[in-house]
Amino acid sequence: MRVWKWVGLAGILAGVATGAAVARDERVRRHYEPSEVRDRLHARHDEAVAREAGESTD
Repeated sequence: MRVWKWVGLAGILAGVATGAAVARDERVRRHYEPSEVRDRLHARHDEAVAREAGESTD
């Protein structure tokens, strides 16, 4: 029975650690200005279009 207590405790700690990581990532994401997000999306779109154009010419 003692082993199951440790397994349960490990599961709870894993859940807490995951929640902390998600919260940290959310804080980092929220620090982007709308113009930064827009610029990054435009850059990713341009890269995707260039990649697609490169694949179609092969």
